[in-house]
Amino acid sequence: MHTSSHSAIVLPTPPPIADSMSHVAAPPRVVAPPLVIGSQGTRQRWKSEGTRIERAENRLQAGFPLVQKTLNDKRSQNALVNLAGRFNYKTIKQKVEDAPSWLVSVIAHLLLLLILALISTSSGRIGRIVLTLDPSADQSMTELVEISIDPIELDDVLREEDAESKLEIDPLEFEVKVQLASLAAKSESVEVPVPTEIKLLPKPLPSTPKSMFGGRTGALKQELLKQSGGTQATEDAVAMGLEWLKRQQLGDGSWSLCGPYDDGARSENKVGATAMAMLAFMGAGSTHRGGEYQKELWRAVKWLVDQQDRKGFMAGQAAEHEKMYAQAQAMIALCELYAMTGDSWIRPYAQRSCDFAAAAQAPQGGWRYQPRFDSDTSVTGWFVMGLKSGEAAGLEVSEYIWPKVEKYLDSVSAGGKHEYHKVGYSYMVGDAPSPSMTAEGLLCRQYMGWHRNEPGMVNGLGALAQNHPIDFREPDVYYWYYATQALHHFGGPVWTQWNDKLKVELPAQQVIRGRERGSWAPMNDAWGRHAGRLYTTCLSLYCLEVYYRHMPLYDPDDKQ
Repeated sequence: MHTSSHSAIVLPTPPPIADSMSHVAAPPRVVAPPLVIGSQGTRQRWKSEGTRIERAENRLQAGFPLVQKTLNDKRSQNALVNLAGRFNYKTIKQKVEDAPSWLVSVIAHLLLLLILALISTSSGRIGRIVLTLDPSADQSMTELVEISIDPIELDDVLREEDAESKLEIDPLEFEVKVQLASLAAKSESVEVPVPTEIKLLPKPLPSTPKSMFGGRTGALKQELLKQSGGTQATEDAVAMGLEWLKRQQLGDGSWSLCGPYDDGARSENKVGATAMAMLAFMGAGSTHRGGEYQKELWRAVKWLVDQQDRKGFMAGQAAEHEKMYAQAQAMIALCELYAMTGDSWIRPYAQRSCDFAAAAQAPQGGWRYQPRFDSDTSVTGWFVMGLKSGEAAGLEVSEYIWPKVEKYLDSVSAGGKHEYHKVGYSYMVGDAPSPSMTAEGLLCRQYMGWHRNEPGMVNGLGALAQNHPIDFREPDVYYWYYATQALHHFGGPVWTQWNDKLKVELPAQQVIRGRERGSWAPMNDAWGRHAGRLYTTCLSLYCLEVYYRHMPLYDPDDKQ
């Protein structure tokens, strides 16, 4: 508010307007007191308020003579007199003087809004802005800030990206001879020096999207299937199993561990079930962008990312002892899907899952049922695979994770070099070694850089293949899943020995009739009664996809 420092200014009263009815006695006229601006004891006004009144008076006084010149008859002059009497400057001055200042402000703003409403952009709308927020690699869970962002319509993103054409190679039209040894030479990696007195095989191939997941489609898939010992029977079993999974998908895009099939799990875990089903489809080459099961994967990934909170956690509805299993499996699914497609909208979800894994690592170096609390080899193996999939996808994974994992694996390793019970791995520190934990521990060692001729690797896998082959009299598909991967990467005679049973006996146990056609019954499995039919079916499919699901980590032709 502004109060003028000048002396009071009195606006003079203008002379009355003459008319032809002067002979009629007019009622006594009430003269409004002059408007005083700046005097003491009167209501103070904004600096521009008096100026607006003066301008209004000038416009009115200048306008009325022009109107009078156009009126030639007496009736028009009388109308002018009435108009002037109703809207003369004294009336307007009185109205303005009596009006509160807030009303003047409201009217001015309404006029401004009206003008702005008539203005539009050239295109008629504002363009869409999509923000991708990538948290820092060293940012802890407690440092994350919740930001409210309108969700991106994934269907719109898919329609936009459908414009990009893709080259599909029909494996039946080409016969390509692939030398697996050449893959190592063509891959870019950072060489790690090793002691010169020990002759070691090359370290595992670097985890890149092409080297880790590149064998799932096309001519390379067919060549890998042939070289690694797959057959038409194994592929037929995979196809039939995927069809069974397709029939079990729920209306919201998820899967259930409990049904609608027979012999479901004892407790529900939809995140774990959905992730396991997705991994089976992706292992055979499908993604939400292409392949035979594109539609099923598109519905599944939309459901899965909707379960993720701002910290990257997705398994909040699972049982306490199953939450971290489901979280790790979902992380693998998102990281693999991003690695296989490069879809940018998946990256934030996959990255947050990796960030959660890093923040949830326990002081012992592994993971278990609760974040940052205790470790066991079973849960740790799933998280190691998820983080390695994240690295393969080009996501940020802290390098400080791996020394801690090495420390944990050392703590659960028997540590010997000659006998199985001395090279095995246990479920937790102090437990006795078991075949399943040994296979899982050795697979982790492979992905973390152990050489093929490492004594613990050679003796451990040799003991598994010799003493614990596939045997359906005591089925344990969890053990078979990890042993199949580790032995396939290792290659050589131990893999051939293992695969000779795998490729025959596992397809033979598949259900081939009835409503559960394509699945594997869980009743006699070591963990099947608890985990259910979908669990045993998915792990069996992973075993039969092993020939191309992940590219070999070692060169099988190197005989050193």
